[in-house]
Amino acid sequence: MLWTILGLIVIGLIAGLIARAVIPGKQSMGILLTIVLGIVGSFVGGFLGFLIFGADPMGGFLQPAGIIGSIIGAIIVLGIYVLVTRNRSVTR
Repeated sequence: MLWTILGLIVIGLIAGLIARAVIPGKQSMGILLTIVLGIVGSFVGGFLGFLIFGADPMGGFLQPAGIIGSIIGAIIVLGIYVLVTRNRSVTR
């Protein structure tokens, strides 16, 4: 269980860093949010894999993906984050 959590954190960090390098612009988030981005991206990638390839051996649609699926999911999540927060500027 501990190794699973540590593996998810490491994969999340790698996927989050790669997603931040791929998406242009400045994303103001620290290391913790980068890890969360990668972890959420991993679950998005797992869900997309379930939709594309159908049933999986684990029997669920909410599961973490591998590194490639995590990177793709993190890019999607970060792209949505950038679109949502881009127009949220404070004017006084």
